[in-house]
Amino acid sequence: MSGLCPRLFLPVVNAAARICCRWSSGGSTRPPTPLGARILTSHDHIFQHNMWDHVKWSEEDEENAKQKAMENSSEPIPMEEQAKFDIEACKYWDTFYAVHQNKFFKDRNWLFREFPELLPGGDEDCLLGPWSSCGVTDKGQQTLVLSGKQDQTVDGEGCCLHEAPDTGDFPGKQAAFRILEVGCGAGNSVFPIIRSIRGTRTFLYCCDFSPRAVQLVKDHPSYDPSLCHAFLHDVCKEDAAFLFPPQSLDVILLVFVMSSIHPARMQGVVNRLTQFLKPGGMFLFRDYGRYDLSQLRFKKGCCLSENFYSRGDGTCVYFFTKEEVRLLFSNAGLEEIQNLQDRRLQVNRREKVAMRRVWMQSKFRKPS
Repeated sequence: MSGLCPRLFLPVVNAAARICCRWSSGGSTRPPTPLGARILTSHDHIFQHNMWDHVKWSEEDEENAKQKAMENSSEPIPMEEQAKFDIEACKYWDTFYAVHQNKFFKDRNWLFREFPELLPGGDEDCLLGPWSSCGVTDKGQQTLVLSGKQDQTVDGEGCCLHEAPDTGDFPGKQAAFRILEVGCGAGNSVFPIIRSIRGTRTFLYCCDFSPRAVQLVKDHPSYDPSLCHAFLHDVCKEDAAFLFPPQSLDVILLVFVMSSIHPARMQGVVNRLTQFLKPGGMFLFRDYGRYDLSQLRFKKGCCLSENFYSRGDGTCVYFFTKEEVRLLFSNAGLEEIQNLQDRRLQVNRREKVAMRRVWMQSKFRKPS
């Protein structure tokens, strides 16, 4: 590396080191237990923590939840009133962000724990752009090894990452790894990702159909156009064009967004998004699961269709099963990597109340 200025590499090395330290545990780059490892072994301990993982339901629990869902959906919203919740969905969500700004949801700092695929290989390999590896010498000195190939990068298993087709300039074209978050809202996933990709050759796109949501992201002090491009886009519109070419994305992140889409539109959305994944690219999905507490809390007169509801502010939510998630992505020609039902017990220790939460977490890959 003689003749090269060490200062040029310092931000990149530091970024790689931060990510290496965060995910390296016993030589593994994956969380030891998906969806957490805090198991409730005795009911006497229930109020010792705010959340318990991998909670098992009895047959009675299942039946009670099913009955509550049947009861609150027994008086659906009249058909003549239902269309507005689909047609005017953008208006309802835009009003939501006008009211709540960026105060409603917490930042999703758990993202990289459950979705290490948000970084290529999940470790230091190919975080360095044109360099193939980084290391630390016996004396603690950081080193870089040049690969000699400036136009490609290598994943954690030594495989070359696919480059985007050369179809002209677009934001993030020079990136080695590209992420799209659909339904970015006020940026609760965006900014944890930006903090983690700084100093790497990763670029983040994020879109929402709410103009106020997109503006909230752009106005945030951590927004950095060199790392991220936020833009207005409605994924339900079949003729809406993206600013990047097909087969240009490594990851598409869908976190609590598909549930807000009318069930009749979901398959078309996934089909269209799949075109923009590179071969080997990944969908990362997390959303509401069937019989989550929030579903059972709905009153009569809020149901639009089976397991699909309108909230009081006009925004909508669907509650998925594992099989529905599997079909949604497999019908788009994707391979199942992970498809989990995340059942947890959320505890309010002050009020001595325990609440059953159900989420879905899945990973589906586009065949190479």
